[in-house]
Amino acid sequence: MRLIADLHIHSRFSRATSRDMDLPHLSQWAKWKGIDILGTGDFTHPDWFRELTENLVPAGEGIYRHGETLFLLTAELSAIWSQDGRVRRVHFLVLAPDLAAVARINRELSRLGNLSADGRPTFGISGERLVATVLGACPEAVVIPAHAWTPWYSIFGANSGFDSLEEALGKAAQHVFAIETGLSSDPAMNWRLSALDRVSLVSFSDAHSPSRLGREACVFDLPEPSYRGLVDAIRSKDRAKFLYTIEFFPQEGKYHYDGHRACGVVFSPKETQASGGRCPMCGRPLTVGVMHRVEALADRPEGFVPPSAIPYRSLVPLEEIIAQVLRLGRATKGVQEEYIRLVTHFGSEFRILLDLPEEELAPATPPKILTAIRKVRAGELEIRPGYDGVYGEIRIPVEEGQGELPLFGQ
Repeated sequence: MRLIADLHIHSRFSRATSRDMDLPHLSQWAKWKGIDILGTGDFTHPDWFRELTENLVPAGEGIYRHGETLFLLTAELSAIWSQDGRVRRVHFLVLAPDLAAVARINRELSRLGNLSADGRPTFGISGERLVATVLGACPEAVVIPAHAWTPWYSIFGANSGFDSLEEALGKAAQHVFAIETGLSSDPAMNWRLSALDRVSLVSFSDAHSPSRLGREACVFDLPEPSYRGLVDAIRSKDRAKFLYTIEFFPQEGKYHYDGHRACGVVFSPKETQASGGRCPMCGRPLTVGVMHRVEALADRPEGFVPPSAIPYRSLVPLEEIIAQVLRLGRATKGVQEEYIRLVTHFGSEFRILLDLPEEELAPATPPKILTAIRKVRAGELEIRPGYDGVYGEIRIPVEEGQGELPLFGQ
């Protein structure tokens, strides 16, 4: 059974999230996207945990259901501490096997910080102690360094991270068997570090609004949905069970290249080195991006593929494809209506982007949207890298003078 899982999301109880990040909207959007198992996010927040307890129905070992969507219990935690004369800030994704385990984890974490302050709580403890606390409360839980390469709040980040898992987590590193690559890096970038061969590379959306669900995900082949089966597939890197990851194009991530947002300066790693690491406009330090950090730590050439590597597929979200073809904003009514029409007709966004051949899409897809999907599948894209908190831009080449396009059937 193919299962698409997006396990890193947030609820409406996290800062800077949509009020629609509740169970009904999450369930509906997961169906439109084609996500089979969705993380709950934010299980540490007392109000959200109460909603999960009252509304989720058991649907298998460690799996719950709301509406037509399966859920797995997840949360993101933030640790801030001082080590080797520097302030360190690292985020962690936590997976838990059941509601009783979550209650134990929350009880232990509540002794270390205020769980009500934010859906993603912050603790003034080391990453090593945080991992030990979670696993002490529930040995079956999984702790994964989140968005591992972003400049801030990540285990390898340029501004407050480390050069290795062992440096960051000490003895607890032995219990960490996966990292989340994040939007600004893809597996190929991580394959350049031999030190990461022992861990699995997972990709999830870190969505703060329902429409962002599934922009990254993991695809499994399991006999049935279960917490243990999914965790074992990640841990073992068994390519018969862990099929591939779905990736954002990393250049579109908002910390892929180096730069200075205030001055509109975006640099490749080589250009940053040539500038002495400073903005040529104002002289302030440039924000060092993910590509730069990977280059600094890599011990393999670009293009190296480890024998145990899990494959990946890079996609452009369907809403973005429609928006570019129609030359409308992604959140506009025309784009939303066409998106819902397509996913309702074909079953889901992932069926459209991943599964269905062109001849099956053609009868109900506007020709120019179909052409754009074909170009995305072929990688025929123009990309401007993101930098210093500014998302990159993926442009699907369209014919000159195309103008705004009619919706299908109009």
